[in-house]
Amino acid sequence: MILKHLSIINYRNIPSCELDLSPKINCFVGMNGEGKTNLLDAIHFLSLCRSYSTSQDSLCIMHNQDIMSIAGQYENEDGTPEDIHIGIRRGQKKIVRRGKKAYKRLVEHIGLIPIVMVSPADHFLIAGGSEERRRFMDIIISQYNPLYMDALLRYNKALLQRNALLKEEVAPDPEMFLLWEEQMAKEAEYIYQCRSEYIKDFTPIFQHFYNHISKEKETVELRYTSHCQRGPLLEQLTSNRFRDQAVGYSLHGVHKDDLEMLLGGYAIKREGSQGQNKTFLIALKLAQFDFLKRTGSQTTPLLLLDDIFDKLDAERVEQIVSLVNSDMFGQIFITDTNRDHLDSILQKSNGDYRIFHVKQGDVTL
Repeated sequence: MILKHLSIINYRNIPSCELDLSPKINCFVGMNGEGKTNLLDAIHFLSLCRSYSTSQDSLCIMHNQDIMSIAGQYENEDGTPEDIHIGIRRGQKKIVRRGKKAYKRLVEHIGLIPIVMVSPADHFLIAGGSEERRRFMDIIISQYNPLYMDALLRYNKALLQRNALLKEEVAPDPEMFLLWEEQMAKEAEYIYQCRSEYIKDFTPIFQHFYNHISKEKETVELRYTSHCQRGPLLEQLTSNRFRDQAVGYSLHGVHKDDLEMLLGGYAIKREGSQGQNKTFLIALKLAQFDFLKRTGSQTTPLLLLDDIFDKLDAERVEQIVSLVNSDMFGQIFITDTNRDHLDSILQKSNGDYRIFHVKQGDVTL
């Protein structure tokens, strides 16, 4: 999939822009805070119907404005066009259109335009709570398996209902609990299966990329943990019901799953240097790209690289540059404050490229 033209109105600090894009490499150069990341975020929004950095759509509308609009003109591998438009008015539900037809359910759009974004915000995957790592798994699985997102939505609905019962002062009918617990257990079984299979297949790809960037200086591992590994979730929910009522929420379920990230057999959160952490995260995202390319909608994902070279030594930067310039990647979007990094990529590139300059929300060639 190639994004040929991008139109933006009132997205964060970008008042308006119309960009004709290169089918290979697009570079956005500028100082911090000028709007480079917002351009990538708008492209991410077109793929996944949400910002990369916030779940609140209203925060994506420019200050003192009531509406924002993003539109992308794409081209599939077979040359057929795809036009996507997203519009948001303050206080109203966002509207996503494919061609001239609005989606009734946004999950129907997920996976049409596969995308992977590498960002400084990814450090929360290592430093943050387990919800960040679950989201890491969910975003990729939902892009190649539409049934997964439906199961996740049903599970979360059942979880909310059970938690509401747990908070009631007068104990509800046990049958009401059982109704939602059975729903949670049913959906959790499928979610657990999908996550387990994903991590099993994904881990060797991730290790390959890490070894390439680090030149095999360290060993890394991913370890998926879930309450479903302890036995049937329904038994855990029913047997812990009184304990859950004491705390007011559900202590067991796939909403507590985690993904342990290990360096040399130890948690990278405690053991990794800044360079090792950055290498770990970049390898995760490049592996995501490769995995989606193999399993997704049979179209090459877009790759967004936001300020990825900071905190890396010259040797690791060189390895990433060699990867980016390989034939495995399709269209790439890169931001950086350092023109030297971009020049090193472009000098080794045989393909087409464009460099855009970003200043105070204005984008120029």
